[in-house]
Amino acid sequence: MALATEGALIETVPRGLYIDGDWLQTPDTLAVEDPSTGETLAEVADATEQDALAALESASRAQHAWAQHPARERGEILRRAYEEIIARQAELALLMTLEMGKPLAESRGEVAYAAEFFRWFAEEAVRIDGRYADAPNRCTRLLVMKQPVGPCLLITPWNFPLAMGTRKIGPAIAAGCTMVVKPAKQTPLSMLALAEILERAGLPAGVLNVITSSSASRVMGPLIADPRARKLSFTGSTEVGRTLVEQSARQLLRVSMELGGNAPFLVFEDADIEAAVDGALLAKMRNGGEACTAANRFYVHERVMDEFASRLTARMARLIVGRGTEPGVDVGPLIDSVERDKVGALVTDATGAGATVLTGGEAVDGPGWFYRPTVLVDVPDHARVLSEEIFGPVAPLRSFADEDEAIAAANDTEYGLVAYLYTEDLRRAFRVSEQLETGMLGVNQGIVSNAAAPFGGAKHSGFGREGGREGIEEYLETRYLAIAR
Repeated sequence: MALATEGALIETVPRGLYIDGDWLQTPDTLAVEDPSTGETLAEVADATEQDALAALESASRAQHAWAQHPARERGEILRRAYEEIIARQAELALLMTLEMGKPLAESRGEVAYAAEFFRWFAEEAVRIDGRYADAPNRCTRLLVMKQPVGPCLLITPWNFPLAMGTRKIGPAIAAGCTMVVKPAKQTPLSMLALAEILERAGLPAGVLNVITSSSASRVMGPLIADPRARKLSFTGSTEVGRTLVEQSARQLLRVSMELGGNAPFLVFEDADIEAAVDGALLAKMRNGGEACTAANRFYVHERVMDEFASRLTARMARLIVGRGTEPGVDVGPLIDSVERDKVGALVTDATGAGATVLTGGEAVDGPGWFYRPTVLVDVPDHARVLSEEIFGPVAPLRSFADEDEAIAAANDTEYGLVAYLYTEDLRRAFRVSEQLETGMLGVNQGIVSNAAAPFGGAKHSGFGREGGREGIEEYLETRYLAIAR
């Protein structure tokens, strides 16, 4: 893709705050950089506290009318937005690659995945229901209904800049909630393009408000403390999530937290090794490893460790690292120098503790923030790479002798988002699945994300679910009426 074409695409994206149906400029701006070059792509509005409060005021003012909006039309708005996203898949994918770095093929996949949340929740909008019953003593009729929770604060991450937006915005629209969305400062362009799509799809002014800012605490802190907000949904690190939960307690906000992960990938002795390697590449290298669902620790039965390590190393070594817009590239840059240095520090710590590098193990000279796909073996228990979320293209391998040891190792973490399991024994698959302390599990597959499934974790990986039938419940309050007979 020629640079002129890339520049022309960037020029079509709105740069302002989207508040009450208007695009507003600010005196200060925020630079959006291309992580593959370090160069500035665009300057977008940098919101102040006053801008954020204006966005919440807009959402609060629009809430009553939007809650009364027919469910069918709420669904049709989502359906129209879905269709436009699919029609514009190529340009939205290029935009995402430019601001986030992932290869175009992965960006196209994310655009399709993001659109699917709008299609799914377009169908769920008309399926919000309640129940009617008699009290056991027949003195009272019991009527239970679901109503929108109210204005929502949605904070999205940089690693999936479109899909993490639609996964929150879709159910909020379907449920009848208004919202203020704060995208990550590294990747605001995808969210601004999405806001424009929803505007064209007929979303009324004030239902969706988007504020871009160089400081999340500056703009979101006052909103979390404001009694007009009724829900907070955040995707990001566990450290930040803890802080947000503490802040939200003051207003007793309804809270959904999709936080960090430390996903184990278990390969038993009866596994199809080639299939396990295929799954390992998916689970590890999706998004270049910059995913909360990325396989973080590989536990392989000692009988098949050599074969698995050899095959995985050969496949990882063949991956082509480069700018995501270039043909044939498999792995793009990490989001910035800070993240690249963190990945390098984890590898250095592991090798210093005795781990062996089978491939990779080093950064790629700039420009851009690239790190070579890496496989480590003989990683000691105390190495940080086994306990910290890597968020990069590094696969540490450990062997195990029996099922109990594998389960104990997999559960030896504060996190519990997802795990992966490869075995040809169905009974073992169920037995191990029931003992793993995790919100999601991939059995003989290296990807779990699906708009029709409830995404979320346990332990320090958060609470609440996004997607599936459960996803819309996060945006609904249960109301009970006792009616005298």
